[in-house]
Amino acid sequence: MLFIEPIRAFRDNYIWLLRDSHSNRACVVDPGDAAPVIEALRNRNLALETILITHHHPDHVGGVARLVEQYAPRVYGPRSDHFTDVDVVLADNDRLAVLDHDFEVLTVPGHTLDHIAYYHHTPGQPPALFPGDTLFAGGCGRLFEGTAEQMHHSLSKLASLPGNTRVYCAHEYTLANLRFALAVEPDNTALQQRLAEVERLRSEDLPTLPSTIALEKATNPFLRTAEPEVVAAASQYSGHDHSRAPASETFATIRSWKDNA
Repeated sequence: MLFIEPIRAFRDNYIWLLRDSHSNRACVVDPGDAAPVIEALRNRNLALETILITHHHPDHVGGVARLVEQYAPRVYGPRSDHFTDVDVVLADNDRLAVLDHDFEVLTVPGHTLDHIAYYHHTPGQPPALFPGDTLFAGGCGRLFEGTAEQMHHSLSKLASLPGNTRVYCAHEYTLANLRFALAVEPDNTALQQRLAEVERLRSEDLPTLPSTIALEKATNPFLRTAEPEVVAAASQYSGHDHSRAPASETFATIRSWKDNA
C-alpha cells in the first residue's frame, strides 16, 4: 500500500511524498525545493529511492540535483530540451514500478510541450493521478508552450479516468480557481458547495487536495466545455456564438478569460 502526503514548498507548491507501507522507501513527485523534502525524509526516517518529474519548470525540478547528490535516487521524467538530469526518459503509455507499485505514464502537453502525468491503480485503493500543472483543482495550467487544442485534448484524457481517481495537483490554487469557476457557472450548486468547503479549509490553512476526477467534472469549467452553461458563458465573454464551435474553442475562450481575470 502507498501512503501519499504533501510536502509544502515555496508559496503554494505541493511536493507529493509517496511512502511504502512495508519499508522505509520513499518517492517524491516534482521536488522544486530540496530542503523541505530532506526535512520530511529525516523526520520520517525514510530513504529516497525515486523521483518523478512531470515537466521542466524550475519550481518542479529545482531540488533534484541536491536530492540526487544526497540520496542517489533514480529520476524519471519526460524527454526535454530544458531539463536533462533524468535517468529514465518516459513516453505515453510507458509503465514503471514505483516502490514496487505499477504506474502508467500519460503525455499531457499544453502547459509545456514535455508535460507528462503519472497514474497509479492497485486493487483495494482508489486510483491516484499526479498531473503536475496540467490539471488543478477547479482549474488547469496556463498555456506557456502548447496550444489550446493540445491542452483540451490532455484534459479530456485525464477526465476519462475513473471518477474515484484521486487527483494530487502540484499547487494550492483551488480557492482562486473556484471563485473564477463560479463566475462562469454561478448557478452550479455543486460548485457553490465546493467553494464553501474550500473556503473553510483554507481559513484553517488546510490543503484542499487531493481532489477527484468526478469532483472536477462536476465543478471545473475546463472539464465542462461541452456543458450548455459553460458554452453560454464563453459566448457572452467573447461576443461570439460558441454553440456550434468545437469544445476546444470554448476551452480557449475560458482559458483566455481566466488569464485576464
